Amino acid sequence: MKIGICLPYMKAGLTREDYQQWFRAVDDGPFHSVCCGERVHGPTMDMRVVLAAAAMATRRVEITPTLYVLPMHSATRVAKEIASLDILSGGRVRKVAVGYGGREQDYLAVGAQYQGRYGRMDRQVEKMRRVWRGDEIVAGAGSIGPSPTEPGGPQLLAGAIGPKSIERCARWADGLYAWSPNGEQEELSRAFVLADAAWQRAERPAKPYRLGGFWYSLADDGQQKLYDYIYEYMAIAGPEIATMMAELVNRSSADAVSVALDNAEAAGCEEVFLVPATAGLVEVERLADLLVKRK
Repeated sequence: MKIGICLPYMKAGLTREDYQQWFRAVDDGPFHSVCCGERVHGPTMDMRVVLAAAAMATRRVEITPTLYVLPMHSATRVAKEIASLDILSGGRVRKVAVGYGGREQDYLAVGAQYQGRYGRMDRQVEKMRRVWRGDEIVAGAGSIGPSPTEPGGPQLLAGAIGPKSIERCARWADGLYAWSPNGEQEELSRAFVLADAAWQRAERPAKPYRLGGFWYSLADDGQQKLYDYIYEYMAIAGPEIATMMAELVNRSSADAVSVALDNAEAAGCEEVFLVPATAGLVEVERLADLLVKRK
């Protein structure tokens, strides 16, 4: 199972030097890939800018957006961004996760329509692939570049949770990005079983790629920092849900993270992303030590 790590992007006060240290530590460590998520509200850094910086500062790890909230954006613009990122990384953008997002406030902030986002994403994926093939989007205007390093562009993974969403995405996705807040085998396995069945019903020739993810912290006083991070992340859903979710997650020690990694592997993850609760470099360093000892 390949191991990736998410870059910090939701903490206030992050600097150029912070990111440079993270890029070096990740690229020098036992990691297969690096990712970043997308949010609009809060002190969040822009996913596309952060990953562009990572593409130029690293040499080895795959660069994976996880995920684009695609219906908030122009499909043509996203296709152009991803192809550009792929070229800047030297062909290391091999997978991109896209999803619907559940934060209507972010849609409103960027002037996007929240309603109708499910059908819109189906059409957007089709348009992105047309852009990457070099098809004309506007008659007589020629193709829209640049061309990705691989013909047809990177794999598109669906960041979908519910059965209906997974069923819908099975028509066009190359795989599933399954999220389990605490890295539980049952949650991940259930998502992949749903995906396998949906891919079969859609008569897809290949099985879906299995990407998983969960939250963790290996910082000092990690459990409290993990709680605080998740509560803040989920606060938009109300205090009761935020508290419930923050109390659920406990991957705040080397042993607990190892159990979650075992769970992900047992669930059939081909790759898993660990999302840190803090921006401390210790999150990378201690995770790297853990991974070396697991081999």
